[in-house]
Amino acid sequence: MTTRLLAAASLALAFFVSGCAAPQVTAYAGEQPALQLDRFFNGDVRAYGYFRDRAGKVVKRFAVDMRGEWSGASGTLDERFTYSDGTTQRRVWRLSLGPEGTVTGRADDVVGEARGQMSGNALHWRYTLQQPVDGKVYEVQMDDWMYLQSDRVMLNTATMSKFGFRLGEVVLTFVKP
Repeated sequence: MTTRLLAAASLALAFFVSGCAAPQVTAYAGEQPALQLDRFFNGDVRAYGYFRDRAGKVVKRFAVDMRGEWSGASGTLDERFTYSDGTTQRRVWRLSLGPEGTVTGRADDVVGEARGQMSGNALHWRYTLQQPVDGKVYEVQMDDWMYLQSDRVMLNTATMSKFGFRLGEVVLTFVKP
């Protein structure tokens, strides 16, 4: 009986752990159209999005006007956010494309360096963002996935967490004119 119970518990743990495994960006290697970050974020791009808390409530909506400029494997993406409450924010990314689809980025409100990987139509990257809330600034971890749908549309979801606890999710749609 003890052996069966132990075997069942081990099997259940194996299913639980495998169910929690995060997808790998390489799973999208064959997906088309292939994402070329320096092509999509070159020139003007408009985005629409929202942040929803961990209960699923949309807390803040926003639009973003972006302008990307590239010189070889280095680029700048100037983002100007306008939130539904009338507040604004600006973030300027300094991006670098590396070998085999690697991507790194820096911005004034990003702690250290964002690191990512492109494969097929997808980009997965992670970074720590300084997030202002009610007069305080919190460092939150961003687990960010982008999926190119066409030469003009890209979808984005980013999970925001702190100390390993999920705070919510940012959902965006990027549209090129």
